Amino acid sequence: MAEKAKIAILISGRGSNMAALVYAAKSPDCPFEIVLVASNNHDAPGLTLARAEGIATCAHPHKGRSREAHDAVMHEAIVEAGAEYVILAGYMRILSDGFVKKWSDHMLNIHPSLLPKYKGLDTYQRAIEAGDSFAGCSVHLVTAELDDGPVLAQTEVAILPDDDADSLASRILIAEHQLYPRALAQYVTREFDPDWILEQVRNRALALEETHERASFGAPGWRVGSETTGKYFAYFSQSHLGEAGIALLVKTTGLDEQAALIDADPERYYAPKFYGKSGWIAIRLDQGRTDWEHIAEWLFKSWCQVAPKRLTRLIAIADQF
Repeated sequence: MAEKAKIAILISGRGSNMAALVYAAKSPDCPFEIVLVASNNHDAPGLTLARAEGIATCAHPHKGRSREAHDAVMHEAIVEAGAEYVILAGYMRILSDGFVKKWSDHMLNIHPSLLPKYKGLDTYQRAIEAGDSFAGCSVHLVTAELDDGPVLAQTEVAILPDDDADSLASRILIAEHQLYPRALAQYVTREFDPDWILEQVRNRALALEETHERASFGAPGWRVGSETTGKYFAYFSQSHLGEAGIALLVKTTGLDEQAALIDADPERYYAPKFYGKSGWIAIRLDQGRTDWEHIAEWLFKSWCQVAPKRLTRLIAIADQF
């Protein structure tokens, strides 16, 4: 099993969603562990529970500090704990843009509505007054705009004829406690999900000029140029031709560069069957923490080797300005 993702949870009060995550993390096959519970409130009841469960805690009140200064203190505590992800669980603070940027794509929140409906407060009453048949909860990535990040998972909760805000809230809270651990587990293991990995490669390959996708021997591949005369510059390999693992196949400048890459990092690079003799290199994508900027650079380098000269000339001209 891969090393468990390290999680810091931010709370302001009782921390019931925090507790759900703490207990989920006790399962041996859970892919995350809680390394810190932090709060802006010294008296947050959730801190007492976290300490009783043997989890490191800290509290840094925000009064007397600017938003940026308080977020800087919280960020330092999170980093010192070794956390890789920040999870908001009833953290009643609007975060500074700087803090959100530092944890971009690594900070999740749970919100008691079926986003994009009913951002902000009073979500239960608003759903009832709108005459909705269902309310619910959403786990989403945190962005600078409140409750506006990409939704990762949702659970619908039926609104009963005699519901008021409190009764509806009590059932949605049950749904939250089930949804949050599951959504977090899926998110922190996404870099081992073949479908997710393929989508990352596909998005970056198809962003290149005049690129299209065409399968080759059952594997996704990307070509530059027309449908009839285009040339392949990348392939996606998932246990393809008997090789283990998931990899991106791209062109090097030749066998010397291929050999140098393998010598420098044999766990990341290898010579693929069939393509290896032509100087292609395979880059493993299923080891976690893939540097996707590096992958984008490799796709571009490989693209440049086979792209029509009219395209590469345009890029060379643009680079001069």
